[in-house]
Amino acid sequence: GSHTPLEDTAPRIVEHPSDVLVSKGEPATLSCKAEGRPPPVVEWYKDGERVETDREDPRSHRTLLPGGSLFFLRILHGRRGKPDEGVYVCVARNYLGEATSRNASLEVAGE
Repeated sequence: GSHTPLEDTAPRIVEHPSDVLVSKGEPATLSCKAEGRPPPVVEWYKDGERVETDREDPRSHRTLLPGGSLFFLRILHGRRGKPDEGVYVCVARNYLGEATSRNASLEVAGE
């Protein structure tokens, strides 16, 4: 048969994260799903800084789920601050380009 090879495509975000309000100590998920060929690599940024997940730091409370979502085992909230609070974006990249999701804010509910 005349089989056309699938063309590589730049990433696009098919599911954007939405704002979340979480109680401290509770789990949370920021959704992100990207498509592309080859499958894009997803990274998360919080307030412009790259978010480290358990892939880089086994002790991290943040896990990058297989689909690209960011999962927090528990939201950290200490006397000295709210390290998880901020504005997150997910960025999907492959060799053809990159796509950035909408901003999503994660807020920790007040005491």
